[in-house]
Amino acid sequence: MPKTDFKFHTSLRVRWMECDGQGIVYNGAYMDYVEVGQSDYYRNLGFSIYKIAECGYFDTAVVKVTLEYKAPARVEDLLDIYMRVARLGNTSITMQMEIYPQGVDKLLASGEIIYVGYDVATGTTRPIPEELRALVSHYEKNGVALPLEQFPYLAEAAARSS
Repeated sequence: MPKTDFKFHTSLRVRWMECDGQGIVYNGAYMDYVEVGQSDYYRNLGFSIYKIAECGYFDTAVVKVTLEYKAPARVEDLLDIYMRVARLGNTSITMQMEIYPQGVDKLLASGEIIYVGYDVATGTTRPIPEELRALVSHYEKNGVALPLEQFPYLAEAAARSS
């Protein structure tokens, strides 16, 4: 998909510990890149996905990951990780990810990650809070992160967890 389909991206530099002996990024390291992209995506919206989970507002569990490797990334490469929420279900969030060398249109890897709302206390799924749904939907439609103050319960959770 074109980079313009993504409203958000973040960057990182490949570290030696993420590479094999030839200096090529090991396949499992891409899951760390997914995590960086996901956490930075929500931080861009004004909160930490980890902190709101800690205070009980909303938590997720990964239920499916599909990664496709197109070309190798190498130690010291600067990478751009593009992330978007492609779908919001009742309890699930589907994110799409693409990784490129910084400033280059050569796709290195792409993926789809499905998270489900999770209630740690009961071990069951839970719906996505309406405020979170509204914030993400607006961002994906307009590319603008609304002020967190417009979402009082989410803002309170973000403030409590700081």
